[in-house]
Amino acid sequence: MLKKIIRKRTLNIRKLKFDSKYKINFIDLLEILKQEKIQKGIIGGYYPVNYEIDDLDILKKFEKKKYKVSLPLIKKNNNLDFYLWSSSDCLKINKYGIPEPNKKKLVYPDVLLVPIVAFDYRKFRLGYGGGYYDRYIARLKKIKNFLSIGLAFDFQKVEKIKANKFDEKLDIIITNKKIYKK
Repeated sequence: MLKKIIRKRTLNIRKLKFDSKYKINFIDLLEILKQEKIQKGIIGGYYPVNYEIDDLDILKKFEKKKYKVSLPLIKKNNNLDFYLWSSSDCLKINKYGIPEPNKKKLVYPDVLLVPIVAFDYRKFRLGYGGGYYDRYIARLKKIKNFLSIGLAFDFQKVEKIKANKFDEKLDIIITNKKIYKK
């Protein structure tokens, strides 16, 4: 099925089925980081929009556990950069209506939490079609080792996403019901 059709269908389903009570289990995330030997470091999160699974509570919990937290800022040419952020910091609204951190300290996350429109069993994801996260993941791979974790509702899983050479596979996908690992 075409990405455009999967995207439209899944976004409609997500809007209809959205319930803020569906959460990602923070203990599961901590256990994964323990298994990956990531004790401290920088967590790259996102500000949830358009019925995405909410990671803000997760980011606050990481902050309490002394991890540094960062959020993306959309740059020119559809590129992302991540900047340190604290839950007590003010955010500014970008041209897409998404809250972003004020530029302070550019960082490169050790763990990247990635929003998902749809995903498949191979851990390929579908976003909104701009390629922001695919480009960022490809760029970050040239800079450091990191763990990419997609966050989604279980109903966002599709049979198969036709991946192209620019699509970046995630290391792990966590839903409100299941963990998809290597």
